[in-house]
Amino acid sequence: MQVQRTLGAAARFAGVGLHTGADARVCVEPQPAGAGRSFVLAGGDVTFPAHAEFVVDTKRATVVGTRDATVSTVEHLLSALAGLGVDNARIVCDGPEIPILDGSAAEFARAFVRAGLVTQGATRDVLTVARPFVFTDGDAMLVVAPSDAFRVRFAVDFAPPVGAQFIDTALDGNDYFAEIAAARTFGYLHEVEALRAAGLARGGSLENALVFAPEGPMTPLRWHNEVVRHKVLDLIGDFALLGAWPALDIVSVKSGHRLHARATAALRASAFAGDGATIAPQTARVGSARAETRAAR
Repeated sequence: MQVQRTLGAAARFAGVGLHTGADARVCVEPQPAGAGRSFVLAGGDVTFPAHAEFVVDTKRATVVGTRDATVSTVEHLLSALAGLGVDNARIVCDGPEIPILDGSAAEFARAFVRAGLVTQGATRDVLTVARPFVFTDGDAMLVVAPSDAFRVRFAVDFAPPVGAQFIDTALDGNDYFAEIAAARTFGYLHEVEALRAAGLARGGSLENALVFAPEGPMTPLRWHNEVVRHKVLDLIGDFALLGAWPALDIVSVKSGHRLHARATAALRASAFAGDGATIAPQTARVGSARAETRAAR
């Protein structure tokens, strides 16, 4: 049976924002069964659920919020929560961004495991589809098909020295820790230099991003295909905004935050309309974080 989880204790993080360079802090707190994941901004004055309807920008990261307050770069933290199967959590933010940490989701995931992954006495909501959904954006494509598990096949094709990369993974707790969580955000040296000249990417460094110079990566790769693994990490975080575990077979070609936001909003709308998608408690097993808890310790 798919049961809900929360954290055993609060987990706190501090650092800088990748894009603003501003100080950023976040505290992720346990919540009761059925509460879901939510964001708290502006000193507690702004609260909203971590749902696709609250995405306000996807230009360089996933930004969520309301007319009163927003927070950027939420995808890595949400990816760690979703990858570990944490359904209920309150994300209290202090600053314009979530801290970038090392550019991956590994530090978030390890801290959540240390805090404890607590099984709750309620069945998890799962999003399923009865037919394929296809989303496109230029040369990017995302296919969401029926499945009883969360599987992602992702292909990218970037300019050299990255090139074409592919990964096929079933997202349970084991695969998330071993194959996805430590993959870092990435970019090209010439892009980083241009962004900094424009006053952007102020918090970026070789300590929190995988940067490619013309001759290759400027720091050692964690995997030969670390770039596409990070794209999957981002997708998991963006799909956490479904507000339910995705029992989906996803095929992606070059998709990014904008297409993910469009897909999750459409899938939620289809579920509410009863048009080919459903959000409901499910008893089918689609993954566990137990083995990952042991591995991370």
